[in-house]
Amino acid sequence: MQFLITISIAMLAGLLMTRLTKLFNLPAVTAYLLAGLVVGPFLLGAIDLSALGLPIDHIGFSAADFGIDGSEPNVAFEILANVSLGFIAFAIGNEFRLSELKHIGKQATVIGILQAIAAAVLVDGALIALHFAMPDVLTIPVAIILGAIATATAPAATLMVVRQYKAKGKLTDLLLPIVALDDAVGLVVFSISFGVAKALVSEGGISIISVLVNPILEVVLSLLLGFVMGYLFTVCERFFHSGSKRMALSITFVLLTVALSMLKFHIGEVHIGFSSLLVCMMLGTVFCNLCDFSADIMERADKWTAPIFVLFFVLSGAELRLDILASVSVIVIGVVYILSRAAGKYFGTMGSAKLTGCDDKIQKYLGITLLPQAGVALGMSSIVAQDTTFTGAESDLVSNIVLFSVLVLELVGPVLTKWALTRSGDIKEKTTEGFNREKFLADQAQKEAAEKAQKEAELAAKK
Repeated sequence: MQFLITISIAMLAGLLMTRLTKLFNLPAVTAYLLAGLVVGPFLLGAIDLSALGLPIDHIGFSAADFGIDGSEPNVAFEILANVSLGFIAFAIGNEFRLSELKHIGKQATVIGILQAIAAAVLVDGALIALHFAMPDVLTIPVAIILGAIATATAPAATLMVVRQYKAKGKLTDLLLPIVALDDAVGLVVFSISFGVAKALVSEGGISIISVLVNPILEVVLSLLLGFVMGYLFTVCERFFHSGSKRMALSITFVLLTVALSMLKFHIGEVHIGFSSLLVCMMLGTVFCNLCDFSADIMERADKWTAPIFVLFFVLSGAELRLDILASVSVIVIGVVYILSRAAGKYFGTMGSAKLTGCDDKIQKYLGITLLPQAGVALGMSSIVAQDTTFTGAESDLVSNIVLFSVLVLELVGPVLTKWALTRSGDIKEKTTEGFNREKFLADQAQKEAAEKAQKEAELAAKK
């Protein structure tokens, strides 16, 4: 009962918040994140109702739901987040159609790699310089780790803005492949930087296996698993012909792929694991290139998953930590991190876009769309927290800086993405109007009148 009421209130809060943010012409994803803050553990979720004799303890998400109070987080929420990211990655994978990649593949690859490296280098340089001003708080190994985490971009918020406003154009065509590639590049850069940081702390030397073999193996195995699942999906799809069954099959394969991507093995020092984002992206890529009906199936699946995405972003907003704002050092380091990361993403994208011959609008606005940061960055910070090489203070600092970045960039990023896509011409003014009930009813009446006239003409012809 508690779980269902909390979920219902979360979704209702997200939907109602869109009515408020619409007045300011803000993206729906921003509304969902703000709603999450309202029903999160620092506002409504902090209100304890147990003393009132009610059958529920709270009407929002409590600190225990996300493990903020030190307890184990709610498994149901974790599953929901993983499944939502799986569908988001699957949808992004559907943008990798070979017919289109022939024109933009080289540009997307070069920009995707160079902008990530530029962000890491600028953040490393800025934070290492800040280390000399705050040596007791910020160490060089922590600065190196944060530089690697800066490469990660959140695909979910970007995709939601693109879909809401039906963005279409040269910038959007480049944006989605770059966001997908960013995950793979980020994994490799993070693993290398993490290995270097551990070596600086422990002075035990750098392990080639942990620095190079494990991240490359994870990327390759993720792509291989996604390819196999995509091929099996395409084969199974041939046995079904109705749209509803094909939609059910697509949902089944995304769920199965997310589950399989959670497998982990250890063979000596070699770690065998998968990135669920990469696996599901490859699933969507293979499917859209092998199946003739992929566009129709994706359209049906999008309608089914829409409520899940609403809940996912409300949950993401509820997980944003407001308590970290009480630390001055976190705010100072966090501001430097955000500004240097933004500079790296922007100028790295601008330079690489110019290098690959992109037009002026792409050079000017593409970097702005790569600012959101969330799930992948949080996953990297959790790896640091679980490693005993670093002290508790160092792990906590990494987590808090990433949380501060997510808090700021998840709220500001979608707004900037919409602005950049609008300025580039990929979002047309008419697509931002939203649903017009009067126009819809008028169109429906006109359509019905046309169909009626056609039937009467056919009847007259038969007579």
